Amino acid sequence: MERVSQAVPLRLLITADPMLPVPPVLYGGIERVVAELVGALRRRGHLVGVLAHRDSTVPADARHAWPNDLRSGSLDHLANLRTLARTTRDFGPDVVHSFSRLAYLGALLTSRRPKLMSYQRHPTPHTVRWAARFAGGSLLFTGCSEFIAGLGRRAGGRWVAIPNCVNTSRYRFIDRVPKDAPLVFLSRVERIKGPHHAIAIARRAGRRLVIAGNRAPAGPEAEYFDRAIAPHVDGDTVRYAGAVDDEQKSEFLGNSAALLLPIEWDEPFGIVMIEAMACGTPVVAFARGAVPEVVRDGIDGFVVESLDAAVSAVGRLADIDRARCRERVQRTFDVEPVTDAYERAYREIVARS
Repeated sequence: MERVSQAVPLRLLITADPMLPVPPVLYGGIERVVAELVGALRRRGHLVGVLAHRDSTVPADARHAWPNDLRSGSLDHLANLRTLARTTRDFGPDVVHSFSRLAYLGALLTSRRPKLMSYQRHPTPHTVRWAARFAGGSLLFTGCSEFIAGLGRRAGGRWVAIPNCVNTSRYRFIDRVPKDAPLVFLSRVERIKGPHHAIAIARRAGRRLVIAGNRAPAGPEAEYFDRAIAPHVDGDTVRYAGAVDDEQKSEFLGNSAALLLPIEWDEPFGIVMIEAMACGTPVVAFARGAVPEVVRDGIDGFVVESLDAAVSAVGRLADIDRARCRERVQRTFDVEPVTDAYERAYREIVARS
């Protein structure tokens, strides 16, 4: 249900990292979150400016572009810092909300202008500590999970946990799949995401597996794919589908028996889990990082500690009610409840500044 904010509308400047457009064409979970948030805020009557990659197409009241989209280089980062300062001066927002780098807020930290810094990755303690000291009460941090917010609190500053979101209307709910429906792995095909574990789980469970996602064209991760993934891809028991767009993703996830996420790192959130659950598809994931916050063990899927436990969980997928998976996302991770949380954060930081 669309909600309309009853309070005084705000003028908001939202930034996204320079590397990908908002919304993205293929990979880019956070860029989709930013696009959905901008749309929801504008529907509620707020005036929203966006500073993002030059190819961004998200509808906004004002759209600004970073001067470059490079991942490194001190001069490039300095140019982006200056661009954010200039855009802030020209747009005059009540709140600057950064989904980009904390360093880009550098020129604004000592001002009293309210600022929100949202983390979807592990925060760097000394950077957070430095920013919190300079900004004082004008800066509020959010983490995409309590796991990330907890890491941030150790460094300093005020932190709240606000989860990532998906627009459930973009994901088709499928209440029943055939008994021989495949298991799926959908993520960057990198070692820390665990696709090699997904192959082992599917093989031991006697199930087909479809792998989808971006693969590195060169470097160590390309070598990993060639060594640990490619030899198992036979087009039947294991199939590699490549990168998928939003429409393909909904069909891909919805027609699957379960999403496997046997990660080898502390996942900050894992948007693909709520994408799967929005389709009604349960998740079998290793208990790392924010996974236990997103997946309720035995309800939305299974949170496990080992390959043996994951294989056992695949044998119990019939115990999961796919409708409850969908309801969980609608209640907690859909665009409107997450936008509610960001609105509360905006009002709080404006009141404190």
